[in-house]
Amino acid sequence: MTQNTSQNVNLRGTVALVAGATRGTGRGIAVELGAAGATVYCTGRTTREHRSELDRPETIEETAELVTKAGGTGIAIRADHLVPEEVRAVVERIDREHGRLDVLVNDVWGGDPLAEWDTPVWRHSLDKGLRLLRLAVDTHIITSHFALPLLIRNPGGLVVEVTDGTLEYNAGHYRLNLYYDLAKSAVLRLAYAQAEELRPHGCTAVALTPGWLRSEMMLDIYGVTEANWRDALDKEPHFAISETPAFTGRAVAALAADPARARWSGRSLSSGQLAKEYGFTDVDGSRPDAWRYIVEVQDAGKPADTTGYR
Repeated sequence: MTQNTSQNVNLRGTVALVAGATRGTGRGIAVELGAAGATVYCTGRTTREHRSELDRPETIEETAELVTKAGGTGIAIRADHLVPEEVRAVVERIDREHGRLDVLVNDVWGGDPLAEWDTPVWRHSLDKGLRLLRLAVDTHIITSHFALPLLIRNPGGLVVEVTDGTLEYNAGHYRLNLYYDLAKSAVLRLAYAQAEELRPHGCTAVALTPGWLRSEMMLDIYGVTEANWRDALDKEPHFAISETPAFTGRAVAALAADPARARWSGRSLSSGQLAKEYGFTDVDGSRPDAWRYIVEVQDAGKPADTTGYR
């Protein structure tokens, strides 16, 4: 992931916590904040010594190293965001070492293996469904509970709630099963509620969704790498609209650097929408507008064609 060259983003002196930075969107956000010069605390459950139940090879140490390589300062801390005392310890360490928190990114997820896609609630495993909701919602609430008192010490703080789907799209579309649908809609509402509570303190909260993400897991599913991802188009032509995690990372960096970011508070935003607003691009120089494409092309049953969408 390379630093965006379409704008001058300077976040030196900024302290960020990316909860759920091990891989995917969280890693992309952490690295792009680092590319802008921020100090980024990278939390997650998978380390070089221990893997979470996802059993993926990516680690928080690798993410922190990528942050530092990009130009920032990456700090890895293993934490299970369902365990309040572990989250408290993370925030207390940030307070000891910096005395401030400027950006909080709630990106904890890990629920995909628990989801039984296209399965009605009466057939879906109850244990897996409730676990999915805990990972998607409880983790975000626990993290905000401990982190926001530090964030509000100074006006201008930013909270980014990462979800899947815009408010408009999710309101009108069933998202694969009840638990996933509820999880992603709940995170949208978490951003709105936190915006209301943060406004008197001069801080901002938004919900942010990537488009069709070329995460490590998604690339593995299609049997491709970032270098040859277009080979997956034979299996799924609409994958042509996909984007790298860096694209959402650049959206967060642009928000954090915008002195007028409060105008977005409480809103549901997408990476493609903010790319048009701030002028950043994905690593290939394009600006994929995935959610407009999904509505106008994919859901409309049209042949895959990204002309005018990236």
